[in-house]
Amino acid sequence: MFSKTYSYGINGLDAYPICIEVDASRGLPATIIVGLPDNAIKESKERVRSAIKNSGHKYKLDRITINLSPADTRKEGPAFDLSIAIGILSATQEINFSNLNQYAMLGELSLDGKIRPINGSLSIALSMKKDSFKGLILPLENAVEAAMANGIDIYPAGSLNQVIQFLLDPTSIKPFQTNNSHLIKKTYYGFDFSDVKGQTHVKRGLEVAAAGNHNVILIGSPGTGKSMISKRLATIMPDLDQDEIIEVTRIHSVMGLIKTKTGMITQRPFRSPHHTTSDIALIGGGSNPRPGEVTLAHHGILFLDELPEFNRNALEVLRQPLEEKEVVVARAARTVRFPANFMFVAAMNPCPCGWHTDPKKECRCSSWQIQRYLSKISGPLLDRIDIHLEVPSLPSKDLFSNVESETSIKIKQRTVKAREIQRKRFEGRNVTTNAQLNHQQIKEFCPLSQECRDLLEQTVEKLNLSARAHDKILKVARTIADLANEENILSQHVAEAIQYRSLDRNWWGEL
Repeated sequence: MFSKTYSYGINGLDAYPICIEVDASRGLPATIIVGLPDNAIKESKERVRSAIKNSGHKYKLDRITINLSPADTRKEGPAFDLSIAIGILSATQEINFSNLNQYAMLGELSLDGKIRPINGSLSIALSMKKDSFKGLILPLENAVEAAMANGIDIYPAGSLNQVIQFLLDPTSIKPFQTNNSHLIKKTYYGFDFSDVKGQTHVKRGLEVAAAGNHNVILIGSPGTGKSMISKRLATIMPDLDQDEIIEVTRIHSVMGLIKTKTGMITQRPFRSPHHTTSDIALIGGGSNPRPGEVTLAHHGILFLDELPEFNRNALEVLRQPLEEKEVVVARAARTVRFPANFMFVAAMNPCPCGWHTDPKKECRCSSWQIQRYLSKISGPLLDRIDIHLEVPSLPSKDLFSNVESETSIKIKQRTVKAREIQRKRFEGRNVTTNAQLNHQQIKEFCPLSQECRDLLEQTVEKLNLSARAHDKILKVARTIADLANEENILSQHVAEAIQYRSLDRNWWGEL
């Protein structure tokens, strides 16, 4: 006998339908799975056999052939267990189903017949909108996440027997109902910008970065607070909107990184990979391409601490996502695009020992060592960073001061207002923040007075800036003007933006 059930596989971040064909015939008892399954799928025949028996049903000793169609696409993961089990029960005529073509089924089976959660349920639910299935059957733990894709009936089940009962009587499980708005709670990070003593110039620079989504690098001696301040940057950025929450949740779901009870990611991601991270781990890839750190940081922050300690090849692969806001991973079998619209934040010391620019401690590094250390960061990569911030050592009077620093909430109010100005300005276009402006859009949205033009021209000539650095200054100046609620860019906005190009000014002095 023959039966068909339906499930979904994941290709990159997108899902595609899979038809699971089961043929049961006479012959030597065996269960064979074909259609390019990985080891987890090959082992599913043992999980399915035990789950069927322990659920009170008979697993007939027939020759069972299972085909995962399309057969030329590699399939991974245990999410097909449920569909395979239902297909076997139907093909062996243990149970007669009449509606297997109406539902897609997903779920890993435990040996006692319970259904375990899977990865990528949101991507699957979003992809189902273009298909003709009546609903999606999946584990209880994935129901909230999948329900974010409005327009799809979600039927959560906790065991194989519940699914069997539902297929025999569709009224036994009601479609999952949820109101996503009540699940989006106020974000709480556990730390605040008020924790940072002094460093007024640095906090101002990060406020500008958050307002325009600009890339930023912090340079300073050890212990000046570079990492501490960077980790608080997310607290002054605008909250994720509904569309961004779905995008971020979708990425983390595919990677199996959702641990919240709500099934959603409501805080901006903050990814901080170790400096031993490989280029593939950063950018994504593999024989079956998977997202890397730049994609996991989508709509959030990618923070690289001790930037010169990273492998140079790993840093150079960041060029494309920093410019294009996406990653294209090409392999012989397929080409996959991953989103990578993140804010790049880096921290570094000025030299190997860290004390080259410190006024109180002596640097023991030779000029050759310092040059070699700084040369690990290429000019093209630095050119893609909008804001350079020097983080000086904290004076003792600031460290022991009782003056209350400004809270993240107050700073966030200004960045949110600036983002709203940008949203209205770019409405109907393919950009949402100043950092995304291309050269033509800079001409349109960043007009300069003659005074500003003269100031910028002198700076470009004196510092020998590239065309990209010129555009970065204009985009940062536009953000500073938005924070000041000014319609036009003024000379003080351009001057402040120029101050944020310290690496172009050879700030470490003569070596």
